[in-house]
Amino acid sequence: MIPLNMADAGQPQIIKRIGGSPEVKKHLENLGFNVGGEVCIVSTLAGNLIVRVKESRVAVSEELARKIMV
Repeated sequence: MIPLNMADAGQPQIIKRIGGSPEVKKHLENLGFNVGGEVCIVSTLAGNLIVRVKESRVAVSEELARKIMV
């Protein structure tokens, strides 16, 4: 299990755990990040990620990406 920001771009990953405070978990859930869901890194820019989740693209900061374990 590694943080999302350490995963390879272009490789689909399965979310295994989401860490952080309840507010952070709820925010990520609202964006479509759920345990067991698939996520794929589209690109990385200065540590921030653009990821594909549930047929949409979402920008995620490096700090939030570290809380998503794949």
